[in-house]
Amino acid sequence: MSVSLEKIPHLPGVYIIKDRFDKIIYIGKAKDLKNRVSSYFTKQAELAFKTSNIKLFASKIDFIICDSEREALIVERRLISEFKPFFNTIWKDSKTYPYVVITKEAFPRLIITRKKGLNGNYFGPYPKVEVVKNLIEKLFEIRLINLRRCKFNFSLKNPLSINKREKCLYYHTGQCPAPCDSKRISQKDYMRYVKIASDFFKGKHSKLIDDFNIKMIESSEKLDYENAIKYRDFIKAIEHIYERVSVNETNLDQIKSKLDFTETLLSLKNILGLKKIPYHIESFDISNLLNRWAVGSCVCFVNGQKNHQHYRHFRIKYIPQKGGGNDYQMIYEIVKRRIRAAKESNELADLFLIDGGKGQLAMAEKARKEENADIELISLAKENEEIYTLKSSTPFVLPRDSKELLFLMSVRDETHRFAITYHRKIRSKDFLI
Repeated sequence: MSVSLEKIPHLPGVYIIKDRFDKIIYIGKAKDLKNRVSSYFTKQAELAFKTSNIKLFASKIDFIICDSEREALIVERRLISEFKPFFNTIWKDSKTYPYVVITKEAFPRLIITRKKGLNGNYFGPYPKVEVVKNLIEKLFEIRLINLRRCKFNFSLKNPLSINKREKCLYYHTGQCPAPCDSKRISQKDYMRYVKIASDFFKGKHSKLIDDFNIKMIESSEKLDYENAIKYRDFIKAIEHIYERVSVNETNLDQIKSKLDFTETLLSLKNILGLKKIPYHIESFDISNLLNRWAVGSCVCFVNGQKNHQHYRHFRIKYIPQKGGGNDYQMIYEIVKRRIRAAKESNELADLFLIDGGKGQLAMAEKARKEENADIELISLAKENEEIYTLKSSTPFVLPRDSKELLFLMSVRDETHRFAITYHRKIRSKDFLI
């Protein structure tokens, strides 16, 4: 099997193994693609029946970078369903993972299931089964999820019999809001609980992570390490549920597009001689008018998608001398400020894209060196769309219709839009004063 492990990143994704006829024979997912694919080349792998059989027929490995382990699971399942690779099929490798379902009954319930036939709103799938189960138990305990647990089928028109209700353990122990008893809760109030539960799985209760963080620290300070570990695990479970997923498991075109984009990023790495695939890109631009209202912008793209969480505006602190501005110095300032902030949060990008030519790139590199940051830098000059790097004295000129250039231009243009919008906002505020 011929594969260059250097090309494969330490990122979540799906790997696709093909034979010498370019036919897919196995599809797998990984939290860390490089580690997983590398495991095929160990001595232990040679002894493993499954791995040794795959290696016997394998000729090539493709991969798709995903935004999270959960997304990798969805992409893997969809591709296995579509292509039915030989080794996935004979080993029945198309695993089913659980979903959380909030049913559409008169008084909805929360169910964990591996089937997709129930009438309800589905969330998931989630590869870490026990983690999600334990978290849900905790959410029931703290009443963030406060839905009925019984399996009885009832409604306002068809109420539950008093006999059945009296035998219900959840009813008597207060572990249920008891929608079967209209004296305890109305249907309208119960549906508020349903909305709270739904909102949690839609990612609208991230504040809970902060609450659990405080409790974890408090438990640790009291030397109650057992509870501290529990809260740590709950935090990890919430983060798992809220992992970014940007594809629909039924949309094969979206998944194929992700494969195409992975190839674009890999191509960009090879063309520009980058050390690693530029999965996380941040781009910088300056906007001012006659040296007034000078602002900078930083936009972020992760795996080809805008990540607004890392968008930043900068009011320029540098004051140019009379007679002219200094875009170079302004670029130096905002790159330096962004690196400092990113280092504090441990969120350094793979690549900085600077709007400009050699001069802007040189000042960005000065800032990077002073901050001792492990980030690669390139710049894109608007006039001829030339790409400047620190490794070459001559710019790269790519075909205007190449996917690589079109992507970089879209990032650069988004940065410019973001800077202009902020500049106009600041300027209009000054005119109103």
